Amino acid sequence: MKIGRRNRRLRDLPVNSLIPNILTVLALCAGMSAIRFAMQEKWELAVAAIIVAGILDGLDGRMARLLKGATKFGAELDSLSDFIAFGVAPALVIYLWSTEVLGGIGWIAGLAYSTCCALRLARFNTALDNPDQPAWTSYFFTGMAAPAGACIALLPIAVSFQIGDSIMRQPVFMAIWLLLVAFMMISQIPTYSFKRVRIRREMVLPLLVVVGIVAAVLATYPWFVLSVLGALYLISIPFSFRAQQRLAAATPDPAVDDADGAEVEAEINEDKTQ
Repeated sequence: MKIGRRNRRLRDLPVNSLIPNILTVLALCAGMSAIRFAMQEKWELAVAAIIVAGILDGLDGRMARLLKGATKFGAELDSLSDFIAFGVAPALVIYLWSTEVLGGIGWIAGLAYSTCCALRLARFNTALDNPDQPAWTSYFFTGMAAPAGACIALLPIAVSFQIGDSIMRQPVFMAIWLLLVAFMMISQIPTYSFKRVRIRREMVLPLLVVVGIVAAVLATYPWFVLSVLGALYLISIPFSFRAQQRLAAATPDPAVDDADGAEVEAEINEDKTQ
């Protein structure tokens, strides 16, 4: 009896290890809720739900590393949640908000976006198993990340909350915008990941003051602040491309080094045989 109880306790999981998966499920629920809000024409709630999903998606991975609860199950669940929240939900929200009047063309734009998001997630997952990735991959994503792509795809809707939807809600414009974002997700263009950002000690207090001010402005003018942040992200892409090029030129490629090392070793062995 004692042995059975001990084995049962060993199979039980601590609640802390489930927190990352709980956050992932909440992100999936937020993405599905965005579709429901869009069907009810509650556009602000629909966009806000996808933004909440992006925040939860950023937290679940960090919580998994902090709690040492990263698992293969969690990684698979995260990918499925990302596809629903950032691949399906934004496409349907934009289709119901604008491109539905285009008929098949509007639906094709949404399908293209969802497909590119799925391909982007699949490429990201397979890259995690590659041990010979260049050093710059720690600082940059290849293409636009899925959460960022979803937020940028919804950027015209956020702007329309400020200036009205007479311009931003044009179906042809939104279809082209959606296709451009889809291309950015599957492209080879590097974008900042912000995972390895380090803050100097003397900058901590000023940064906290700025964060407090931004939070206050965000609470007062949420869509204005989110629109500005989205515009700043787009502006950062050319700078990230230049930064990635400099970093790639400054650091050697491990695959090339291994090949060069193997070639030198072969030449040495050949000399010994001669």
